[in-house]
Amino acid sequence: MSTSQGYPQRWLILGVICLAQLTVLLDNTVLNVAIPSLTRELHAATSDIQWMINAYSLVQSGLLLTAGSAADRYGRKKMLVAGLALFGIGSLLAGLAHSTGQLIAARAGMGIGGALLLTTTLAVAMQIFTPEEQPKAIGIWSAVNALGFAGGPLIGGFVLNHFWWGAIFLINIPVAALGLVAVLALVPESRSPQGDRPDLLGAVLSTIGMAALVFAIISGPRHGWTSARVLGTGAVAVVVLGAFARWESRVAEPMLDPHFFRDRRFTGAVTGAVLLTFGMGGALFLLTQHLQFVLGYGPLEAGLRTAPLALTVVALNFTGLSAKWSTRMGTPVSIASGMALMAAGLVAIAELASGGYAGTLLGLLLIGAGCAVANPAMAHAILSAIPPEKAGVGAGINGTLAELGNGLGVAVLGAVLSSSVASGESLSAGLGAGQLVGAVAVLVGGFVAAGLLRRAERVIA
Repeated sequence: MSTSQGYPQRWLILGVICLAQLTVLLDNTVLNVAIPSLTRELHAATSDIQWMINAYSLVQSGLLLTAGSAADRYGRKKMLVAGLALFGIGSLLAGLAHSTGQLIAARAGMGIGGALLLTTTLAVAMQIFTPEEQPKAIGIWSAVNALGFAGGPLIGGFVLNHFWWGAIFLINIPVAALGLVAVLALVPESRSPQGDRPDLLGAVLSTIGMAALVFAIISGPRHGWTSARVLGTGAVAVVVLGAFARWESRVAEPMLDPHFFRDRRFTGAVTGAVLLTFGMGGALFLLTQHLQFVLGYGPLEAGLRTAPLALTVVALNFTGLSAKWSTRMGTPVSIASGMALMAAGLVAIAELASGGYAGTLLGLLLIGAGCAVANPAMAHAILSAIPPEKAGVGAGINGTLAELGNGLGVAVLGAVLSSSVASGESLSAGLGAGQLVGAVAVLVGGFVAAGLLRRAERVIA
């Protein structure tokens, strides 16, 4: 396990787990570019396409807390190996699928592996690095997240130009195999020293509740927020998550300790994380439509033109510049200033993008710079407020917040766009209105999170 100087091969291990992380993140978006091919070759209906995309994200988001808890209890290396194996097998089955049902089932299996990987990669990074090195390590981990966002459509488009649709899944297999070998050889085992008994009821309730909540959020824009589907699954989510919270407050060894929420560092970081991903997820959803429907770019060209955002995040995090700035400014100021930059970028896109790509580029660069500073600081604040032996649960919370915020952002800002267009505004004006709502959410989130974190620091001091 780690020493006072950090685990000897920690940077090599970080490279290995980031490669696994990247593969999982790419599969969140890579399928979008394959929709025409799947519709043609598998005779997939619109509902089939939705389930192919959503089966992965639903299973993954529903299992994040459970996966993180399992990693803490049974060993993070074991869960990392299991995640890579499940993800690789699911990718093989998806690539060789001959029907929509087979592909949906394979994607669900990939979601299980993805949940295990997303929680254990960050938890392992927290274990092998010293507290002084953790901000830089989390910064690199966050940069990989940005690469995953930008790279999915680009890699998917490139592969589909040369091979059949199944190849977008089969390319995961050598990466998963390489990751398995490297993890077995390099990654140290770590688990909670308390050896907690499994909280089976908590796991079941959190999985059902989170999956129902995410399903309601992603169904809202298409089926209507007052439809039976959305209201029914939303009610299930509220009841089940309420039962989960009550159970966790009464059980002796809870999966998610309710006492975490009494820590202002934790609640501040959680609040900021939800509003950050709300604004960013929704605004970037609108941006891709702006590039294609207003500025007239094709899907691959639009993907390329969003790349400066991810490249800015990568440049600032891989060079360690963002970690240095965060260390000098402190966590509250880092989060507030980073999210202010992101909000300014969203305003730039809303106000200047109609004049061409130059305004969009300025906005993307500002958002990227803000992301590079705020995201790692937010993740570090969440994990720092949780005992080290609960690092897996902390990573699960971080991932769950990202899923929820992103889903809500797409749903709510998409609704702003729809209502703006319905009221007689142009598509360009509706997209701008959505971006401004996202900017307000990000800015408010930054200042609320910074205020709570600052108060927590004063109490600790």
